Amino acid sequence: MPVERIIVIGASSGGIEALRTLVSHLPSNFSTPICAVMHLSPQSPSILHEILGRAAKLPVYQAEPGMLISAPAVYVAPPDRHLLLERDMLQVARGPRENRFRPAIDPLFRSAARAYGRGVIGVVLTGDLDDGTAGLWAIKQQGGIAIVQDPGEALFPSMPKSAIRHVPVDHVVRIAALGPLLVDLTARPLPSKMPVPIPAGLETEVNISNETNGLDAGVMDIGEASPYTCPECHGVLLEIKSSAVLRFRCHTGHAYSVASLAAALSERSEEDLWNVVRAFEEGAMLMERMAQHVRDDHQGEQADEWLSRSREAKHRADEIRKLTRHSPPVTTADS
Repeated sequence: MPVERIIVIGASSGGIEALRTLVSHLPSNFSTPICAVMHLSPQSPSILHEILGRAAKLPVYQAEPGMLISAPAVYVAPPDRHLLLERDMLQVARGPRENRFRPAIDPLFRSAARAYGRGVIGVVLTGDLDDGTAGLWAIKQQGGIAIVQDPGEALFPSMPKSAIRHVPVDHVVRIAALGPLLVDLTARPLPSKMPVPIPAGLETEVNISNETNGLDAGVMDIGEASPYTCPECHGVLLEIKSSAVLRFRCHTGHAYSVASLAAALSERSEEDLWNVVRAFEEGAMLMERMAQHVRDDHQGEQADEWLSRSREAKHRADEIRKLTRHSPPVTTADS
């Protein structure tokens, strides 16, 4: 049977327990397929589907390219791959990282909005920063339903808070109430509304996540050049025009929200500082070796000069070390 409805779920930090609780509250004959993305390290073992499967009454699968969608079932993204939806079919792609992650939540949500429009229910669970907000906004724009975990109970409330702040959310619920809510919503008939036209920018971003070359996909048409560069490839970042959330994407496809861009730039700044520390300390060691060499040649005055320069280099390295120790972590404004 053709799939008319789809549920898409995104989670990050604290997400395993939230997803376990959710699937444990769904009946074995649940009528709507579920696709879930959780931020994973590329080196993570592929066992999320097994963890959720032990808690669920319905089958849980790791998504594979071209897998047909059916119900009852939960499909989860594998490590280092975006999970994307086409009509009645899954795609798994190694497209550019988004918000510093692959898999990321926004690509799944956007692809669901494109494929299923008003038949999508999007759910944002616990997590850091704001992945999922832009995708949930796209779901709402295409006529779908937006649900967010109550930030008051989320282990990491930043993602739910961001979604509530930027998206006209339909339901904010505690995780134990989410399963019954999904059962209720999917039992209702779909509203008889005209489909919302798919914006060109939405199509472009879904194609980029699905490994289409950014320039060929039309990335230059969906934004304007900003003064910022991509932390990953150092290309110019385009500021995306059509979104309730300020976002950026480079021509190779990497995408960032403001919060994720700030976090990436903070990480790069720390890395750059440590490179400076390394350079000063290597210089200090070289100057100490030079001092020893000239002293062995009975050039004491020149040796003292080399030692003085070495001490100055060590002092500068120590001062920069202090900067790295006192740099605050990047978080959202209200986390």
